[in-house]
Amino acid sequence: MPYDLIVIGSGPGGYSAAIRAGQYGLKTAIVERQPKLGGTCLLVGCIPTKSLLQTADIWERFVHSEQEGIHCESPRLDYPKVKERKDGIVNKHSNGVAMLLKRAKVERIGGFATLQGGGRVEVKSGPETQILEARNIIVATGSEARMLPGLTPDPEVILTNIEILNLSAVPRSLVIIGAGAVGVEFASIFKRFGTDVTVIEMLPRIVPLEDEDISKELERNFRKQKIRVETGARAENIQKVGKCVRLTLTTREGKQEQLEAEKLLVAVGRKPNSDNIGIEHTRIQLDRGYIRTDEYQRTAEPGIYAIGDVVAGTPQLAHVATREGMIAVAHMAGKPAVPVNKNRIPACTYTEPGIGNVGMTEAQARAAGRKVKIGRFPFAGNSRATILGHHEGFIKVVADEQYGEILGVHIIGPEAFELIAEAVAAMEAEATVEVMMQTIHAHPTLYEAVGEAFNAVYGLSINA
Repeated sequence: MPYDLIVIGSGPGGYSAAIRAGQYGLKTAIVERQPKLGGTCLLVGCIPTKSLLQTADIWERFVHSEQEGIHCESPRLDYPKVKERKDGIVNKHSNGVAMLLKRAKVERIGGFATLQGGGRVEVKSGPETQILEARNIIVATGSEARMLPGLTPDPEVILTNIEILNLSAVPRSLVIIGAGAVGVEFASIFKRFGTDVTVIEMLPRIVPLEDEDISKELERNFRKQKIRVETGARAENIQKVGKCVRLTLTTREGKQEQLEAEKLLVAVGRKPNSDNIGIEHTRIQLDRGYIRTDEYQRTAEPGIYAIGDVVAGTPQLAHVATREGMIAVAHMAGKPAVPVNKNRIPACTYTEPGIGNVGMTEAQARAAGRKVKIGRFPFAGNSRATILGHHEGFIKVVADEQYGEILGVHIIGPEAFELIAEAVAAMEAEATVEVMMQTIHAHPTLYEAVGEAFNAVYGLSINA
């Protein structure tokens, strides 16, 4: 008897879709080639990285504890213990995924899945091969780190997000190529652990997808933290020499400099896992390796959906994959399915200071022909931020001048990745700036600053 649904890949999108299908009473199987469930996000991405960032936050508090009247004599960082904690968190939640799938009566099948067309999936596990049949299939194969031409990952020196998470000691020096979310988060981690960090970005600014003011503020803070930042720059002639790496840095001005570091992290983006999964046996259409879908995540092959990082045109974010999974399963089950509104997707970067954004940047709004008003409120005017000792950064609201529509909100500062939630909810509910100005914010809280930023659109903030 065929399955109602086979999900290929157990990342956040895949396992969430499988669980929802089980909740709807669909006979569901999930195929995963890795021995652990959870995909890139849980195993070698979001979760372990944020564990290290949390430890870096605590470590920084110990190092500067005298500012709060607490004397910690000679604090010591036990990095193997840090790694052990990180691995424990990953294992706990991976096992939790297995439990949730079991509870939803989802069958777990280990092996590498290949589409065969006609609702069939071949699964290879060692010498064994089996053919499964399903009325519907979700491709949730995710993505992997891109590597620079001519380089291959090396657990000792040349690292991706996978290898850097398995380091057994804090490196003395680290060069990071790429200043997107992955690059800047690892810069923030290891600088606070004592590493000499250099970030090289080919584009004119770091975190280039953020509002320009956010990029400028993060770079200013990185320089203040003694993280070297080179934008508009290139890394060339990269060579592994013994147990270190050497490269030529060409700066924005065209000057060349030889750099040597103990480790090199390549963080130049991710590529979709669409090779060798049987696309050629289907009518699925690709766009530079990404799978094309409609608003309900359907591919051009009837009965096959795709979600997450492997999909063309959507941000490579775990929560986007999860939402797309909900849409795909609802659609195949005949339930109400509301497509993703790409202007309501929050994105978070867990540096110090943190970043959260939703909606249009100021530049995007103006390019779209919108007449905008900008509200901006600094965390320096927020009492809770001062109490926490983290008053860097600001909140920026991009609003429509005529109707007060909230077009975008951009935050850099303490707990920015939590504070963005209010802006997402407000935009989803189509609240105007005026509505948010009348919303009472508890005192003293960080999210008071969000209310102040909405007031600032009309020049009415109180504490700035």
